[in-house]
Amino acid sequence: MTHTLGRPDFDVIAAWVEPGHRVLDLGCGDGALLKHLIDTRNVHGWGVDIEDANVLAAMRNGINVIQSNLENGLKDFADDAFDHVVLSRTLQTVRHTEGILREMLRVGREAVVSFPNFAYWKNLRSVLDGRMPVSEDLPYQWYDSPNVRFFTLLDFEALCGQMGLTIVERRVLDESGDPVSADADRDLNFLGSLAVYRLTRPR
Repeated sequence: MTHTLGRPDFDVIAAWVEPGHRVLDLGCGDGALLKHLIDTRNVHGWGVDIEDANVLAAMRNGINVIQSNLENGLKDFADDAFDHVVLSRTLQTVRHTEGILREMLRVGREAVVSFPNFAYWKNLRSVLDGRMPVSEDLPYQWYDSPNVRFFTLLDFEALCGQMGLTIVERRVLDESGDPVSADADRDLNFLGSLAVYRLTRPR
């Protein structure tokens, strides 16, 4: 299967965004997702990134981008300023996990989060073999990884429950980016390499 810009989670995210929506992409990199959403969904998009090179690349892609550290929250944005706030493959790099999820749902009606699943069977096999996993969704060596958290689908869902967040939709993908189907959450946790969640705030 061919995926948008080689990122299967981008396909899932794009399907959840309606034309004309306001989208904030946190850790936006070069702005590829926002550019795709602007071109195909006519969204109003803004990005946030901390790296100089990413900010310049996003600007070259025509993206409105703010240079900021996510660990400091989203104080530059008003409550309910966006329809969707996206954090794609970035949550595992953030130290203040609960804080960023709360901030996402303060400034946005919905939060969309994707992350690599540490309980994926290939990752577990690597650990059993005595090595930290390196894969399509965990591409770094242990010594140069930006990741500060390693967690699973079930861990994330337990955190959502503790915070009172509503999981509206969940998509679990294998290492090729194809959807995983299973009868039990435990099986999804074992078979899924990447997870994408759509969340809303406590009601």
